[in-house]
Amino acid sequence: MSFNLGKLLSPLMLPLILIPFMLYSSACAENLLLYTLCNASETATNYTKNSKFEHNLKSLLQLLSVNTPISGGFFNTSVGNSPDRVYGLALCRGDVNHDVCQSCVQVAEQQILKECQSNDAIIWYEYCQIQYSYRMFFSSVEYTGKYPDWWNDQQKKVSGPFQFDQVLVSLIHRLSLEAAFNPKSKKFSTGKERVSGNVTIYGLVQCTWDVSPADCRACFDFSLGDLKACCYSREGGTILGRNCNIRFGAQQFYNSSSSSPSDETLSQNAPLDDSTVPIGITLTQQSDVLATREMPIMDLASIKVATDNFSDSKKLGQGGFGTVYEGVLPDGKEIAVKRLSRKSWQGLEEFKNEIILIAKLQHRNLVRLLGCGLDGEEKLLIYEYMPNKSLDCFIFDSERRSKLNWGARRDIIEGIARGLLYLHEDSRLKIIHRDLKPNNVLLDIDMVAKISDFGMARIFSENQNIASTRRIVGTYGYMAPEYAMEGLFSVKSDVFSFGVILLEIISGKKNSEFHKTECAETLLSHAWRLWNEEKELELIDPLLPESCPADEVKKCIHIGLLCVQEDPADRPKMSPVVALLGSGGSSLLPTPKQPPFSVGRVALFDGFSPTVPSINELTTSSLT
Repeated sequence: MSFNLGKLLSPLMLPLILIPFMLYSSACAENLLLYTLCNASETATNYTKNSKFEHNLKSLLQLLSVNTPISGGFFNTSVGNSPDRVYGLALCRGDVNHDVCQSCVQVAEQQILKECQSNDAIIWYEYCQIQYSYRMFFSSVEYTGKYPDWWNDQQKKVSGPFQFDQVLVSLIHRLSLEAAFNPKSKKFSTGKERVSGNVTIYGLVQCTWDVSPADCRACFDFSLGDLKACCYSREGGTILGRNCNIRFGAQQFYNSSSSSPSDETLSQNAPLDDSTVPIGITLTQQSDVLATREMPIMDLASIKVATDNFSDSKKLGQGGFGTVYEGVLPDGKEIAVKRLSRKSWQGLEEFKNEIILIAKLQHRNLVRLLGCGLDGEEKLLIYEYMPNKSLDCFIFDSERRSKLNWGARRDIIEGIARGLLYLHEDSRLKIIHRDLKPNNVLLDIDMVAKISDFGMARIFSENQNIASTRRIVGTYGYMAPEYAMEGLFSVKSDVFSFGVILLEIISGKKNSEFHKTECAETLLSHAWRLWNEEKELELIDPLLPESCPADEVKKCIHIGLLCVQEDPADRPKMSPVVALLGSGGSSLLPTPKQPPFSVGRVALFDGFSPTVPSINELTTSSLT
């Protein structure tokens, strides 16, 4: 028997039949499964079926399903008591409404139970995510970057990739700062930037609401590194994390009718809590500023008074991105003010980088950032004042160098090493300085060494060992060969710079100028030759005012040569360097291999000009 559906159904009946199909289609779109991570931590194990843990988990998921939509799109809670207590969190995308959020969380709740029997799991859908764990994870960042590589737009390459990637990084940086530090954003931001012609990049970033602005920003930095690795020069990409997500595409994929901080005007004159700005700051073309409670702002008028209106007589030094002035506040406190170049894009990047990084770092051997100043195109960084200026003022000046005895030099070497160790291993973030040199080592009144100038520094994720860049920044004579020639940088490139400085402190000679007067040798190759001939004590600065302990000097030279080996894998990390500097002799140290930039390579190095007017960093595979 056959039926003519058209005859059986009246026009009035069609809407009633189509509605379920429309709802089904909508639900499918809202609940597109992106990724499931059933063992979200190294300590995750499977729970027992019908156990107390499973009972608590099901109760938790029901609470998330009910409370997340009515709480505005985010809810976290826990159920039960130890050892069966379960912590859970749900987050809906910031541009979806109550119904879409509710539908997505309900489906995610069922799916995570179906797919995972682990006691620590995360599931991501296009419009929501759910995570639960046997351990307390609220308000802390544990970066876990995943990406659904089956999305079609992640497979399609773009034309003009260099410009596209530049604009992409700019967009994600802007959205990340807005989401992290605009109190109205609810840790969510969308926006777009035009690449050229009719090509536009659309972006979306979001953090869970429980993390701090600074941790949210750091999470975005980690995610951006992964985004570059998976999706550079592609039409789209997505990175999914426990605490943050990033997505971009060549077509608009978010709901533009929702409020997004990218579309709001953020005035520099907006109220600031306790006169502070975030660790992570963005200046738009109108010099707008996002603000929150992280760093003191000093008004421009006060800074002008402190520096005699940036008088030349107050100038302490000048770098590529700005000038440093001495200043005195009304309470008599001495400060150093870095006035960044007004029109320099690199100066703006340096400004943001300094605030993002150094304001959260506290160590005896790092310079302290006291605050910042923002007024139109003026970008100012205020530091503690270092009366003895920088290390280069001592070791490359014959008169002042003669006053620097071996004990002082040894303490400076150890201070720089401890500061680097903190950046690489002991701080909350893994930071690569990228421009370590005597000019960027300041000396306080007690001659304590303090690493400064973090404008070129980069944050690495916990498991990231190496990255690359097309814009090589730094100073000739201190750049590691893999960085100078290939743009590769890691903790080992900082170790190389440290080794150069160590040998310069001992010898009183500058590596970049040594070959001009020493038979075309670099300081590094000269030191290595003397060490091989067992004449390393001839490297010692003749201006040292007293005899030096021979064994201690030999050990330092040996450590320096280990640090400047050509292959990064051969160089030690800073933790053993610090330990070696504080130990006895050097008899157990490995034999250093020949350093780079020997006679045959000096000319190539001097003629090499790696600077490209763009930033485009790509995360690469790990390096041992």
